[in-house]
Amino acid sequence: MIIPVLLFTVVVAFINPTFITKANVINNILRSSSFSLITALGMTFVMIGGGIDLSVGSIMGLGGVVTGISIQANIPIPVSILLGILVGVIFGLINGLAIVKFNLAPIMMTLGMQYVARGIIYIVTQGAPVYPLPAEFQSIEQNSVLGMPTVCWFALLLAVLMLFIQTQTRFGRATYAIGGNPESARLSGINVGITKCVIYSMTGAFAALAGIFMASRLGSAQAGYGQGSEMMIIAAVVIGGTSTFGGSGTILGTIIGVLFTNILSNSMTLLKISMYWQTLVIGLILILAVLLDGYKRKKSTAM
Repeated sequence: MIIPVLLFTVVVAFINPTFITKANVINNILRSSSFSLITALGMTFVMIGGGIDLSVGSIMGLGGVVTGISIQANIPIPVSILLGILVGVIFGLINGLAIVKFNLAPIMMTLGMQYVARGIIYIVTQGAPVYPLPAEFQSIEQNSVLGMPTVCWFALLLAVLMLFIQTQTRFGRATYAIGGNPESARLSGINVGITKCVIYSMTGAFAALAGIFMASRLGSAQAGYGQGSEMMIIAAVVIGGTSTFGGSGTILGTIIGVLFTNILSNSMTLLKISMYWQTLVIGLILILAVLLDGYKRKKSTAM
């Protein structure tokens, strides 16, 4: 993916030099990529483990709303943030427990949880934004460090941490084993149920964190935030090389996939390409990535 991303960047920069200006790269591409990456890191583990999570978009919105309502109730900002993250952990844990204990299909369980979380948001807020939020909370995302928004640094540090966990820890190896063959993983001594619950809980926490950062950026918790974003996140993870069948994928690939999808979206906007065409292009690229994944699996099986 690195070569196509670089070639695409050069071509777009040649057509529209605005694309490579500092303001566009930092405030648009890297900033938007950071919000996506936080959730995509958890999604990578879910998909490597042979699952999928369609509830992350709604959990993003719910995390921001819970934090915003808590702050308005005069609960200290750090505690409010922890409450928002806790809600994400709870929803992720429910996903994991239901999938493990009742052997439910991840796509159906998380789809149901998507609607549950979004329904709670609309019931609590009646569709209205949670506003205003104090300047102290807004400064969490709106401040910059060394010229980069705080969310970019946070996403980078989280990616480094998850890369370490993926490559250097027993938990990371267990995730690959479960995605490759759950029964073999169980026979080798891996507690498949607990590992899956941890993965889904972690993904819920990351999704809630992304929603909290967005609430900080906007100065309000929007009831509709995150709606539909789960598909873009899954697309970025798959484009980054994570198999839809489980057992393979990398954090580095996900980083590149997230950057590619955001560069693609940003460049088409600058080139004044209709949003309808943007959706079509991303869909076609996702299909191509899935076909390539299937081809690689078929080839490796034949060998």
